[in-house]
Amino acid sequence: MDTNAITNAYTAQAQSAAESASASKAKNTSKVAKPAGQKEVGKPQLSEKAQKYYNQLRKKFSHMDFILVSSDKKEEVQANASKYAGNSSLVVLIDEDKIEKMAEDEAYREKYEGILRGAATQMNQMKQSLGKNADSVKTIGMSFDEKGTASFFAVVDKSLASQKKRIEKKAEQRAEEKKKAQRKAEQKRAEERRQEGAGKPGEGSGDTVTVTASSWDELLKKINDTIAMARADSIRSERETWVGQRFDSAI
Repeated sequence: MDTNAITNAYTAQAQSAAESASASKAKNTSKVAKPAGQKEVGKPQLSEKAQKYYNQLRKKFSHMDFILVSSDKKEEVQANASKYAGNSSLVVLIDEDKIEKMAEDEAYREKYEGILRGAATQMNQMKQSLGKNADSVKTIGMSFDEKGTASFFAVVDKSLASQKKRIEKKAEQRAEEKKKAQRKAEQKRAEERRQEGAGKPGEGSGDTVTVTASSWDELLKKINDTIAMARADSIRSERETWVGQRFDSAI
């Protein structure tokens, strides 16, 4: 028996198996091209398996606006979550480490997807609960800390809230005036008021405030409180103007 031949055959098989394992490992950790439209903070890098899963996740929750965060930017994003918001969809800030683990761990994946499913329902309920106040909310978003606990934030435009109050007040004034004046005269005055207020919608543009919360109920309360305060400030400012006008006329 040729022992050298047998030894060489075993060696070749071992080398082949090692090369196959190495190739498999390289395939699992290789980087793939990112799809167009993928929003990111920093320079996150996902393995091929994680990138495929992330694509599926975004497709499954297509009504949400996902932003992938690199590991070195997690704390920064957590502290400044609102600056990455920008549309009416629910913004989800999620880091690359969680996506990698979700791709590998079924239980971990189900936990987070369960939170996202619940958030979709809560988002709809939030809009209904806000009622007319929803018009003053620019964005609602969520993020996760290292323990997997979700936190929430909303960007409220105070200028829109105060503007809405002014519009409602003008509508009440018009209704009262219609009882005391002819229709034609009232239409003329209403038109004059509309023209006068045409340049005001952009007034205070960028006058936003971010509220954060640990639950949806807390977020709802903070949004409503912020809007109520903005409208109250608007009324106070308007009354101050009236006081000045009355003082002038008294002179």
